[in-house]
Amino acid sequence: MNHPSITILRQLSPQDFATFGVDHVAYVKPVTVEGAAAFAIHAADGTPLTVLPARDVAFATVRQNDMEPLSVH
Repeated sequence: MNHPSITILRQLSPQDFATFGVDHVAYVKPVTVEGAAAFAIHAADGTPLTVLPARDVAFATVRQNDMEPLSVH
């Protein structure tokens, strides 16, 4: 028997899933900018938001905007 939440998630369209959590979650991933290590922040739908020089600064910035940061490797 499936949990009701799983059933609801399976019914989401690809577009609905892409916007799921868009106001609550931001993804932080390591990137290289002009040869230097940095961390990009993206909205849950993949929209690039900013690039910062350090992971802890990226996470703090996300939290300051009332969102939950998640790492992407």
